[in-house]
Amino acid sequence: MKKALIIAYQFPPMGGSGVQRTTKFVKYMRKFNYEPVVFTRKVENMKLKDETLLKEIPEDVKIVRTKAYDLTELPKGFNLIGKAISRKVLIPDGERIWQVFSKDEAVRIIKKENIDIFYTTSYPYSDHLLGLYLKDKFPNIPWVADFRDEWTNNPYLLDNPHYKIRMNIEKDMEKKIMKNADYLITNTPIMKDNFIKSYPFTKDKFYVIPNGFDELDFNELDEERKDNEKFTITYTGSFYGRRKPDVFFKACKELIDEGKISKDKIQIKLIGNYIVKKLNEMIERNNLENIVDILPYMKHKKSIQKLLDSDALLLIVGPGPGAEAFYTGKIFEYMRTKRTILALVPEKGVAADVVRETKTGYVADSRDLIKIKKILLKSYNEWVNNTDKLQPIEEKINEFDRVRLTERLVDIFNKGI
Repeated sequence: MKKALIIAYQFPPMGGSGVQRTTKFVKYMRKFNYEPVVFTRKVENMKLKDETLLKEIPEDVKIVRTKAYDLTELPKGFNLIGKAISRKVLIPDGERIWQVFSKDEAVRIIKKENIDIFYTTSYPYSDHLLGLYLKDKFPNIPWVADFRDEWTNNPYLLDNPHYKIRMNIEKDMEKKIMKNADYLITNTPIMKDNFIKSYPFTKDKFYVIPNGFDELDFNELDEERKDNEKFTITYTGSFYGRRKPDVFFKACKELIDEGKISKDKIQIKLIGNYIVKKLNEMIERNNLENIVDILPYMKHKKSIQKLLDSDALLLIVGPGPGAEAFYTGKIFEYMRTKRTILALVPEKGVAADVVRETKTGYVADSRDLIKIKKILLKSYNEWVNNTDKLQPIEEKINEFDRVRLTERLVDIFNKGI
């Protein structure tokens, strides 16, 4: 069995959407004749934890953990200074300290474990800088760099760019990674096209592997549709930057005020880590206090059960340059539930395409109040009348099964070995 070093700062028991992709690759890699060795941070003061994710990793998989050096995890009072340094001073991200101080241990592990190939994944981009260092030390070992999101072309960075000198430094870092990695992966076709546009020389070494769902995550869950007393819409994940529910809330308010949706017959559940004060201001502004429930981050499997208990699932990708390239990780679990997706996403983007192709929901631009009202009312009326117009295409949904996606990753590994 060949050995792959998986370099991922974000790894269980860290919670959140960022760890899912790597977790599932590691979980299923042995099926395809690869033994993963994980290189990641120590647990220490890790804030967002989901121990259930760690249980998905086979017990005998070797996991090497080094000190995190996360300045945002300093004791209260110092953590604000730590956050400022992580975001404003360290380049390209706060994990740079971990990368610098973990280099020697990574070299030792490659030698000790007789590693055949190594894989890095971002965010953080410092994972790739560690890969760059290792490629210099071991030029004959293939390196696969996986970009879960774009870097210098990331929509959130385009909205709030760093100062010019820093942007130039990060662009140079990105270019070096593009040049030195043997294989490059990203998770949507548009992201791939954007990278190649910036770096034409990467054309023959770029691949697309989307995020997906794990069928085992649905084992032992109750998939039977609930006879809910209220039309229940659930959103899981975070709100930040462009991704916010303000127009959706306004659509709800107007439909209620117009008498098209009964205030007593709708419930909206938001599950995740939020700045509650800001959310409550939006909720109060739209008179939705008794309709919107803000629930804390939940263990992964429990959050999936909440999706299955719902009548519709809310998906939001904010507008603006680059937004058309985003799927968001949760979309695939949403599709697997076969509950109606209310996709407030760029209408000419990859998220809209996959919802339409799988026939799993309705699409409206996140700024289009009129169309949002239309698809919300359509879904509500289908619930009231107990009619479901959607007929999800299972064959297309199953293309995003995590086992199949891991096989695609291993196919890339095999090109290099």
